[in-house]
Amino acid sequence: MLMFKVTSTNNAPAAIGPYSQAICANGVLYASGQIALDPATGEVVGSTIEEQAERCCQNVKGILEANGLTFDDVIKTTCFLADIKDFAAFNAVYAKYFTSKPARSCVAVATIPKNLLCEIEITAICK
Repeated sequence: MLMFKVTSTNNAPAAIGPYSQAICANGVLYASGQIALDPATGEVVGSTIEEQAERCCQNVKGILEANGLTFDDVIKTTCFLADIKDFAAFNAVYAKYFTSKPARSCVAVATIPKNLLCEIEITAICK
């Protein structure tokens, strides 16, 4: 039998469509992609890849904390960049948070919602 819990926290942007911030199912947390939106205002934060990556990581942290988790519980990330030329600058911010070095895919895409520069999606082990 599938057991799951839907995440709803004010420490990450609210879902702006027919989806959840995250769902923990059978011991695994699947989080929706986090973009550089301020959870309190819904407004875009930052204009550089570094500023936006920082906000994405803070939003991921909000989802993790709402589930009693830390970045060390993350086992996989999928990262989307609007411009692959931002790869090194994005990595510099990402590395400060994902110190346990989870598995990762990082790809350039045509467009990220709100024409932002990056998005981070995570999978973690629930406790």
